[in-house]
Amino acid sequence: MLAEKVYTLCKKIPSGKVSTYKEIGKALHTKAYQAIGQALKKNPYAPEVPCHRVVASNGSLGGFKGKKSGIEIEEKRMLLENEGVAFENGKVNLKKCLYRF
Repeated sequence: MLAEKVYTLCKKIPSGKVSTYKEIGKALHTKAYQAIGQALKKNPYAPEVPCHRVVASNGSLGGFKGKKSGIEIEEKRMLLENEGVAFENGKVNLKKCLYRF
């Protein structure tokens, strides 16, 4: 099942790093990026599976807890900042923080 594979990969992303829906897709040999996002939206294993560490390929935060804006996204940003993820111009600095599988 795709969701379980996504959760397994997500657990590998270390604190202070992020991955992208696209990087997860590459690792799983799929371009079903929306399905990856849906799996993370329904993550039953949080916080053991740190879905907040997955962002969009352009460094924007994407979604969190089923939302793309509001307090949920602020919470995602705070979680990442508290882990030491670097931001630049409102986006994650992927040059410094991208984790590849």
